[in-house]
Amino acid sequence: MYFDYAATSPMRKEAIDVYREAALHFPGNTSSPHDEGTKAHFLLQRCREQLAKKAGVPADGIYFTGSGTEGNILAILSMARNRQGMHVITSMAEHTSVHSAMTLLESEGFEVTKLPMNEKGVVSVEDVLAAIRPDTVLISIQHINPEIGTIQPIKKIARLAKKHGILFHTDCVQSFGKVDITEIEADAMTFSAHKIGGPKGCGAIYLSPHCLITPVFPGLTHEKGVRGGTVDTPAIAAFAEASQFTIDLKQLSYLRNVLKKELKGTMCKWIEANEAEQFPGVIGMCIPGIEGQLVMLTLNAQDLHISTGSACDTSAAAGTKAAIAMGLSIDEARQFFRISLGYGTTEEEVMVLARSLAHVATEAAML
Repeated sequence: MYFDYAATSPMRKEAIDVYREAALHFPGNTSSPHDEGTKAHFLLQRCREQLAKKAGVPADGIYFTGSGTEGNILAILSMARNRQGMHVITSMAEHTSVHSAMTLLESEGFEVTKLPMNEKGVVSVEDVLAAIRPDTVLISIQHINPEIGTIQPIKKIARLAKKHGILFHTDCVQSFGKVDITEIEADAMTFSAHKIGGPKGCGAIYLSPHCLITPVFPGLTHEKGVRGGTVDTPAIAAFAEASQFTIDLKQLSYLRNVLKKELKGTMCKWIEANEAEQFPGVIGMCIPGIEGQLVMLTLNAQDLHISTGSACDTSAAAGTKAAIAMGLSIDEARQFFRISLGYGTTEEEVMVLARSLAHVATEAAML
């Protein structure tokens, strides 16, 4: 039974069907001037418009990438390098790809301020304001944290950035296609196909047409020079198809509450924000005294598949970034594990998971 939708979601049948049809009937390179290329180009533009409508942004600001990771790096570097200042603000709990881009900027002389989260896993708008300097050129704060599901106040941060003339980027990989993002008003956003039932190896970024950027790799031609390489038209078509479905947030909340009810009175500890600041499909937990890795392996042996955090950080020895950013100790962070629900999760599956977790927690209480 699968409880790791935040890492990747199974492809929707509808997306698979669209992928197959596009691969069969649109074989041309979208940049080729012949008829087959033109057909593929028109399909690509239609997909661009579909994704732009879903995000509430102009279609000419959408650029297709190979992943959310690549999208974060391209967006951050292309925007930060085109400004006069040398200071960037982000959070301690961003995705690894964001930290990778920040590390590269630091090697180029930028100063990066990494803000912590409060005890509820939320970045304070006041902390962002306090970190702004005259030379701040970019703020990058994720929308939904991939490890604990907390929703960051990015609308307020976006307005704050705009007021101070600072560019704002937000990683929407965990939110696009799941919650409404049409009113964020960010200068840049990152999306990923496989988080919403699309194919792996396909993503997109939004870069505001009103912002000047410096391409990371100059001289390229595809995607207006922002991202080189022949685009994967079938994957993009499947991505656009997957984006047309909506996630039933009420059902996810119901399943989350079922799990809570079944685990009430056990040693299981929930790491979460207030309901208004919490995406119900991502559940951060720990069982005091037991490492999250052991919980994951124990459940895995029962064909119950959870994770110990972001799939891009599973080799990290210190535990989840979100837990560390919230002020937990390294030992506490190592006890963290994540359950993530999706469109295919059933109540029966949650009940099975609850019984297994309760058993693990009971054994922990006896140690």
